Amino acid sequence: MRLPTPRRYLMCPPRYFAVDYTINPWMDPSVPVDPELAMAQWTALRDVYRRLGHTVDEVEPQPGLPDMVFAANSGTVIDGRVLGARFRAAQRAAEAEHFRRWFVDHGYRDITMPTRINEAEGDFVWTGRELLAGTGFRTDPEAHAEAQEVLGVPVVSLRLTDPHYYHLDTALFVLSEAGDSAPAELAYYPEAFSPGSRRVLERMFPHAVRADALDAACLGLNGVSDGGHVVLPAEAKRLADQLADLGYEPVPVDVSELRKAGGGPKCCTLEIRK
Repeated sequence: MRLPTPRRYLMCPPRYFAVDYTINPWMDPSVPVDPELAMAQWTALRDVYRRLGHTVDEVEPQPGLPDMVFAANSGTVIDGRVLGARFRAAQRAAEAEHFRRWFVDHGYRDITMPTRINEAEGDFVWTGRELLAGTGFRTDPEAHAEAQEVLGVPVVSLRLTDPHYYHLDTALFVLSEAGDSAPAELAYYPEAFSPGSRRVLERMFPHAVRADALDAACLGLNGVSDGGHVVLPAEAKRLADQLADLGYEPVPVDVSELRKAGGGPKCCTLEIRK
C-alpha cells in the first residue's frame, strides 16, 4: 500500500479558455471548443485534489490569455524558492507576470525571473533528488543551468524529439519522490525521447513504468501523483492498470476538452514545494 502525502497546488480557472492559435500539434482553431465543459472538467479536477486532502490555491485568470489555465508552465517552486517562467510563444508571454505577482502577493520573496526561455514545470520535473529538465521544443538548454543556479539542485537534461510531446510533463511524471534510501519512481514514454536521453532514463530509473503509445497519445503521462493516488486522464487504462499493480490508486479524470489545447491534469497543476 502506497502512502500519499498532502500537497499544495496552484491552479487557474479556464474562464477564458479557447483554441485561437496553434503552438503545438494538439491545437486546431477550426475544432470547436466548449468553454463551459472545459470549466466543468477543470472544476472536477480541482475538487478531486481537495477530496484527496490537498490544498489548492487559485490565481485569477486574465482575458486574452486562453492558455493561462495551464498553470504548471508558469513557475517551479522548490524549498520555497520560485523560478518563474519565460515563454517561447508570444501569445503566452504575459502569463509569466501574472503568476509572478501572485507569488509576491502571497508572501514569497525568493523569486527569480529567468533570462532564458523556461516553461517551468512543463519542462522541469522534480524527483526529490534532482530536477529532470526537458528541451527540444520549448525550454532552452541554457535554462537548465540557470535553474540549477537559482534553485540549487542538480539538473539532468533530457531531449524530447516528438512534437506531440513538446513538454517533458507530457511524456514523464514522478510517481513517488526519492527518499533517504529509496530512488524516485516514475513513468515515462520512451519514444518521446532521443536515444541518449532514453539511455539516461534507463540508467537512472531501471524500474520505471514504461507507457505505450496509446496511453501516451491521450496524454496519460501528464499525471499528478501524491505518492499514493495518481490522477491521470481516464483514457489511459493500461497505464492505470500498471500503476494499480504497483500499489498506487489511479484516479481517472475527464480532461478531453482541455486536451484540445494539448493539456492534461499536470498542465493545470503547479506544485508549490516548501
